[in-house]
Amino acid sequence: MTSSDGSHGPAKGEESVAERVWLREVGPRDGLQNESVSVPTDVKVELVERLADAGLTSIEVSSFVHPKWIPQLADADEVFARIRRCPGVEYSALVPNERGLERALKARVDAVHVFMSASESHNRKNINKSIDETYPVLQPVIQQAHAAGLPVRAYVSTVFGCPYEGRVPIEQVLRVVDKLLELGADEVSLGDTIGVAVPTQVTAVVEAVARRAPLDRISLHFHDTRGMAAANVYAGWLAGIRHFDGSIGGLGGCPYAPGATGNVATDDLLYLFHGMGVETGVDADRLQETAAWLEEKLGKPLPSHARQVARSACAG
Repeated sequence: MTSSDGSHGPAKGEESVAERVWLREVGPRDGLQNESVSVPTDVKVELVERLADAGLTSIEVSSFVHPKWIPQLADADEVFARIRRCPGVEYSALVPNERGLERALKARVDAVHVFMSASESHNRKNINKSIDETYPVLQPVIQQAHAAGLPVRAYVSTVFGCPYEGRVPIEQVLRVVDKLLELGADEVSLGDTIGVAVPTQVTAVVEAVARRAPLDRISLHFHDTRGMAAANVYAGWLAGIRHFDGSIGGLGGCPYAPGATGNVATDDLLYLFHGMGVETGVDADRLQETAAWLEEKLGKPLPSHARQVARSACAG
């Protein structure tokens, strides 16, 4: 498999490492949207700035979904207006439709993220439309974002399982991926929204997708509901994926996916990849400092394994 930097991933059974992976931090959006109370704007702004200072070059800052649906991110416009922008860092946002795109363009986002599901039931719960009805909503968003010179990333939720339908057939996933690429999505993120995937399933999905699209246009997005997220990331890496989403401290969940817990923690991904000699460009110590700071601001411990170890060390 060839990664986005032209290097080759290991063949089956080999343990040689690729030199680099790219991590997208989704905590400010996917993490904070699931908090029971709204986090102050000042905290959101400082969080984004701290993440950039730690070396993360792709940060999903907020969402331009109507505040009625995601009230925790109602201040997206203000957050974008106030953040200090670092050169070389992409500040992106989730955009549901053309109205959301208008707000995103005014906020000067660097990239647009659209979203839909691989399963009909979750798509209707999350977007209130069927899969086929969703494409005409996303098409003008993708076209207008490109016209503004912005890249577009498409999230596909429930790729590995749906809270309402169970396991989702790979053929159904491929139909959605094919259509999103046809509509012009520059990258497609395959999401395990409720954290049910196992490594063999990840391998099968990635290998199937690789026959339809170059893997430098595919990323993986895991939740750690059953403690499988790091193992699934490793399976995706072995299969040739070099782009992964993570959320600081394991924040996250999904308001429309019962039982979904936090995203795979960015800090745990650093332990995994740095331990294998794979470069991420992120300073693990600075990220841990930010995770500890965020625990204080949220008034609760974060669930990542890295934070559990750090708290145990302090207690000892």
